Amino acid sequence: MSMTLTSGETAFQARSLFRSLLRQSSQFAAYNFREYAKRRTKDAFRENHDKRLGEREVQELIQRGLKELQMMKVRTLGTRRMVEGWQWE
Repeated sequence: MSMTLTSGETAFQARSLFRSLLRQSSQFAAYNFREYAKRRTKDAFRENHDKRLGEREVQELIQRGLKELQMMKVRTLGTRRMVEGWQWE
């Protein structure tokens, strides 16, 4: 991201990313995947919550979170198709 964000905008962006990751993690069809994704998201944000990070480090973490969100979207689609495709006879 080339533009500079104020601390308020960065905090808003981080909270928005956190909510998006939790929302997406609840889309996993399989219970274990769903709970792991929720736990991993919460742990990652807790780990960096109290750290004094510079603007660059914060933006790198946000970019990493956005990549995780994209991967999670692909994975939820795949597991949903896999679970829905099973035929129990």
